[in-house]
Amino acid sequence: MSTNTIAETSLEEEDKFVQARLNMVENTIVARGVSNEDVLRVMREVPRHKFVPEELVSQAYADHPLPIGYGQTISQPYIVAWMTELLELKPGEKVLEIGTGSGYQAAVLAELDFVDVFSIEIIPELAENAESHLKSLGYDQVKVKSGMAIMLARVCSFRCNHCYSCSRPFASTID
Repeated sequence: MSTNTIAETSLEEEDKFVQARLNMVENTIVARGVSNEDVLRVMREVPRHKFVPEELVSQAYADHPLPIGYGQTISQPYIVAWMTELLELKPGEKVLEIGTGSGYQAAVLAELDFVDVFSIEIIPELAENAESHLKSLGYDQVKVKSGMAIMLARVCSFRCNHCYSCSRPFASTID
């Protein structure tokens, strides 16, 4: 399974993905009760098909997890939207994501455009792939680290500057 390739798509294919994404938001996310306008906006914007392996792109907007390699999955879109809504984030807050995976949840958080996103992944190859995907899609502000998530999270919550430059504590942790 290819985990480090972003599928190249034509404008026509991109239009189909945009429509699939909009349908996904209405039919699986709004229909299940997610109502935060910021969350709905970012779910309509973030191209999930760019975070799944090339051979699974056709399933990118189905509401189920997909394998991304190394025994891991990209979460189903509804769960990503629901968890993001539950965080009740405010401008200027910091979020620590534990388990970067493909980088999709980090992109969703970054697309909010008012929180700082830090992400930790224990599998180095996934961390590298996610960071590369995020940067190639313009999410340069997401900070990705590879390492033992629990140890790094404890370090960060105590603000001792061993994992990220912590001038303020994380408002939320998501995994």
